[in-house]
This record gives sequence, structure tokens and C-alpha cells, in this order.
Amino acid sequence: MPVTVRFAPSPTGNIHIGNVRTALFNWLYALQHEGRFILRFDDTDTARSRQEYADQISADFEWLGVHPHVVAYQSKRGTAHDAAVETLKQAGLLYPCYETSEELERRRKIRLSRKLPPVYGREALKLTDAEKSAFEAEGRKPHWRFLLPNFDGDPFSTRRTEVHWDDVVRGRQTVDLASMSDPVLIREDGTYLYTLPSVVDDIDLGVTHVIRGDDHVTNTGAQIALFEALGATAPAFGHHNLLTTASGEGLSKRSGALSIKALQEGGYEPMSVASLAVLIGTSAAVAAVPSLETMASTFDLASCSKSAAKFDPAELDVLNRQFVHELPFSAASERLAAVGVDTADPRAEAFWTVVRANIEKVPDAAEWWRILTVGPDDQVALEGDDLDYARAAFDLLPEGEIDASTWGAWTAAAKAQSGRKGRALFMPLRIALTGRSSGPEIADLLPLLGREGILARRP
Repeated sequence: MPVTVRFAPSPTGNIHIGNVRTALFNWLYALQHEGRFILRFDDTDTARSRQEYADQISADFEWLGVHPHVVAYQSKRGTAHDAAVETLKQAGLLYPCYETSEELERRRKIRLSRKLPPVYGREALKLTDAEKSAFEAEGRKPHWRFLLPNFDGDPFSTRRTEVHWDDVVRGRQTVDLASMSDPVLIREDGTYLYTLPSVVDDIDLGVTHVIRGDDHVTNTGAQIALFEALGATAPAFGHHNLLTTASGEGLSKRSGALSIKALQEGGYEPMSVASLAVLIGTSAAVAAVPSLETMASTFDLASCSKSAAKFDPAELDVLNRQFVHELPFSAASERLAAVGVDTADPRAEAFWTVVRANIEKVPDAAEWWRILTVGPDDQVALEGDDLDYARAAFDLLPEGEIDASTWGAWTAAAKAQSGRKGRALFMPLRIALTGRSSGPEIADLLPLLGREGILARRP
């Protein structure tokens, strides 16, 4: 079968850079194996799922250059989920439980006090029909658990039952099914938890590799058992390390921290976000990679560290500067136009070449376009001797065409007349021309200003 991977976000908020790390790992794996990438919205949480979030996730993918081959919604696959439930019930592998959360917590504490593992004791399997009817008469609704295959004949006498898999990221892994509780697949209100719809959809959509965060490692044994109970072969699994904030806190969709939408609106380049999201916490050097195709040619999932990776926005700023400083005009022009740069102006491409080395994000160019086309900024003012010097220096602007040599000739004349040198020679002229004490090389800006534009800035 062709490699088929999936990214399965819950559309309950804007996805953040940690979520995108998983999506990109799957996309890169698909590129490496000429496989398929499925975007599957796990939207069974009807109370919190929103189409607006699903639309934003799709927009985030488009911005990053990730193009799903299939888009699916779990909420539209209820018939398949219901059929799987009936299969499990008929096989005696799904059983109703009537305990309240308080009763379950009390039993857990009793087991701990007896130095027993705090797993569910399958008490519901002992319920008679009369006892179930009594619970129903009280108004209790059952939740349903999947009976793990961790026993021989007596479900109350479990034995060590190892499930092994060769993790694509972490290597050989083993989970003992006897060490865990039978997982709840259906809530009291009849809605499904994550596990059952996910397994059913992975089967039906032909997913061959499940690549996800390492917080799911402990779930894998039970999920493999569920695949087999439904008559399917489990896919290969890979569990990568997670991203945290610089202070070590987990990322959250609810807080909006480092959401892809916010990073895009903040002017970051998609490949600076992708490069850091993928490469941080791996043995590969964190560097600006020009495209996802280039990244796919060298990236190795097994290079992920076993420990969490801390995401520092300062590192993103460094990568973003690298991208912007090398970004060609053709790639930047659409965004330059969006922030007010007249890309039809004959000076626009030369302007971008001059200014890009002095900005961190493409939108920052708008300020320099305004300085070029409207007039100096007001960040720094000239006064005293510097003001008198600048006024006199404007009379020394060389005749002829304004080109790359003009600045040198102009400052040489100003130096001969004033006796100034270094910062005292150059800075007042920079401030008069731009209103700023730093920025692009003035020698490169003068040809864009032209003689008329330069003289119009006489202080």
C-alpha cells in the first residue's frame, strides 16, 4: 500500500506551532515516500468544534505550503463508527459500566492503599441484568469500555500481555496491556471519545502510518488491540517529542499562544516557522531551509530527541531575518503591495534589494517605502551645529546623475569644507535624508531618491 499519513486536529481553536510540528512531520514523511496526506478534522466534540476553526486550519496549511490530498470530517462518519460499536458488542468486547466518577475515584484510592495498580477492576462485568435495570431506573446511563485482551479465560485474572511495535521515531516499544484500564470508548451521553472514531477512520481511510506526539505512546497498545478487534492490521506508529514554551510550559490552543494565525499576522515567513517547528529538538542544525521539498530530502524522523524541545520566539526572529535578507523581489512583491509598497513603481525592485537587509519582516519595508516616497521620518531631529552643518552640506551635492558614486563624492566635499569625519560627517546627512539614525546604506538610497528627492529633504 502507498504510504498514507494523517493529521487529525480538533477544530476547537487555532492550531499552534506545536500542532504544526506534527502536521509537518506527516507532510514531510508523505513527500519522502511519494505518499498521501490526509487532513482529518476530529470534530466529534460538537459543543466546542467550529467550522471557522477548520477553515483557519486549512488556511494555515495553505500558507505553509501543505496541500492535503484528502480532507475528511469525523462528524460525517457516524455510520461507520456506529457499525464498529455493534461489531464490538456482538463480540463481547464492549461492555456497559454504570459507576459515577466519584465511585471510580473511591475505588482507585482503595487500590492504591492496598498497593495495587490503580486500574479499573472490571466490576461492571459482574452486573446482573437486574442490577443494570436498577441503575437504569435510577436514571443512570452507562459508559462503555473496551475489554482489553490481557487475560486467558477469566477477565478478572489478568496476565502480562505485551504489545510491541517498531516506532518510526523511537525504535522498538513495548506496552503491557495488563498495566492499564479498559479504555472508555463511549460516554454516558452516547458520544464517542477520541479512540474509537480515530481507529475506525484510520482503517477506512487506509492510513498506513500514524505520526504524532509522544504524549500518545501509552495509548498505542490499547489502540493496536482495538485495530485487531475490528479485524484490521494496525498502522505503523511514530511518536515525536513535543514543543513547549521557552519556560517549559505546554502549548495550548485555548490560550492562542504561538498560533499559526498569529505568527502569520505578525509578519513571519512560512518557511521560518516551518524550519524551526521541524528542526528544533532534533539532531539536525536549526537553519533556514528554503522549502518543504528541500527539507524532505534530508529530514529524518528518527533524529528527534527523546526530551521535549523548547520553542524560543527569539530563535524564530533570527531565522526570519535570514529568510527576509535573501528573499527575492518576486517572492515578496505580493506582500509588499499588501502593506502599501507600489510594486509597479520602477524603483520598487531596487528598493527591496536595498532595504531587505535592514528589516526583520517583510511588512517592515512599508516604513522605508514611506520614507522614500513621502519624506523623512521624525524619529530623530537635527539641532545646533549638526543642523547648520547639514544645511550647508546640501549645497555641496555633486552635479550630474545620482548614482552609487554620489554618496562618496558628496561626503568628500562635505568633509573638505567642514573638517568633520566619521559619525559627525555622515550621521547628520543620514538623519536629514531619512529621519533615522540607522538603516540601509545611504549610497544605495540616493539613486532611488534622485536629485529632486534629495534636495527636497534639505533641513
